[in-house]
Amino acid sequence: MKKADSPRKVPRQKMPEQAPEKRRKNFEEVALGFSPEMAVMEASRCLECKKPLCVEGCPVGVPIPEFINLIKNKDFSGAVRKIRAKNALPAICGRVCPQENQCEGKCILGKKGESVSIGALERFLADFERLSGNVELPKKDKSTGNRIAVVGSGPAGLTVAGDLSVKGHDVTMFEAFHKTGGVLVYGIPEFRLPKSIVEAEVGLLEDLGVKIECNTVIGLTSSIDELFEEGFDAVFVAVGAGLPKFMEIPGENLVGVCSANEYLTRTNLMKAYDPNYDTPAPSGKNVVVLGAGNVAMDAARTAMRLGAESVKIVYRRSMAEMPARKEEIHHAEQEGIEFVLLTAPSKFVGNKDGFLSGMECIKMELSEPDESGRRKPVPVKNSEYIIDCDLAVIAVGSGANPILARKEPGIALSKYGYIIADQLTGKTSKRAVWAGGDIVTGQATVIEAMGAGRRAADSIDEYLCGGEF
Repeated sequence: MKKADSPRKVPRQKMPEQAPEKRRKNFEEVALGFSPEMAVMEASRCLECKKPLCVEGCPVGVPIPEFINLIKNKDFSGAVRKIRAKNALPAICGRVCPQENQCEGKCILGKKGESVSIGALERFLADFERLSGNVELPKKDKSTGNRIAVVGSGPAGLTVAGDLSVKGHDVTMFEAFHKTGGVLVYGIPEFRLPKSIVEAEVGLLEDLGVKIECNTVIGLTSSIDELFEEGFDAVFVAVGAGLPKFMEIPGENLVGVCSANEYLTRTNLMKAYDPNYDTPAPSGKNVVVLGAGNVAMDAARTAMRLGAESVKIVYRRSMAEMPARKEEIHHAEQEGIEFVLLTAPSKFVGNKDGFLSGMECIKMELSEPDESGRRKPVPVKNSEYIIDCDLAVIAVGSGANPILARKEPGIALSKYGYIIADQLTGKTSKRAVWAGGDIVTGQATVIEAMGAGRRAADSIDEYLCGGEF
């Protein structure tokens, strides 16, 4: 490579996208992916560091420089095999992982410029593999005869199922909904993560021999002890943190106030956005979304696509404190979402028929930083005003799924209802039961849940092969 073409001189490749004025009216994927030429050009930006900090930033330890080097040499099949040795869901992670805070956040190029677009390269490889039809499954170890029950089919559950199946164990995955994928299918909209992508990744697990039983709520249809009685040797619990949280302010019972959990589940999993389905979803012309995380961005952008004339995100802090990915905030702004900052709701206002008609708000200002460096929002006296709205979506977080955890007295819980599990192994207080993902940590990222699943799978395998619990 000539000096003028050194990695530091090559500009970061910009992912092609649907135009904002077009995409805000449809549910098709926003980001369109790299072409092979763009992928090779982006891969050429890698510095091939002797100590690759990007790998340290990946919760599942994907060998990033190695797969990027294979892309440079146009060995796309070899590159995707390199990823799949560590990550069973590359098409998903390439789309929804917060790479800017993980692998890309550690990239040396990012210290003085723009990091290598690792997520986009991972997505390119997974899409290339799927569209070519040449998917190579990992080689399975000899059957051990051990049976493992995986409760929940979100990122942690899918990872455990895949890893243990490759290790030769017999895995059955139980899912409460009628579709596998957990938050990947009920929480993340089609325009960010097409459901066909999730189905394809799950299909590979089935090809590995993983059995899937949907419409099965462990904790109601069966207990964990009954799973052991049925012959399972170990259980992994990954039921997530999908319990909606509300704000406990007056008027939350008005028609037109709903949780983001319900709103997105109806739209995504039950396909309320598709005219071929008759699933009802809350709708409004003037929509407010409360919160500023990725879920809030998803709800606001969904409302715009469902026909809202005005969509506002109301957040009590400033833009700088928003927890959502910068990419999601940018996309929301492009699509016409209005940000009402330093503002907190104080009550919902309804008409005589009990329908939402507005939201009383109060302006906020940020205090001086506390010991942790965080600035607390403080109400401004006599600054109340009304925002007109006929739909309010509350996206201020969610809590631990209580159905299974609270029905199992042998599993220790935190005061917030999350399962207490060893951080390195996933072991719970109940023998032969592991847990991981959001039911342990609270809401986190897809790749963090997968990392927990990988560590638990290694621990389960060690136990089944004669180790101590």
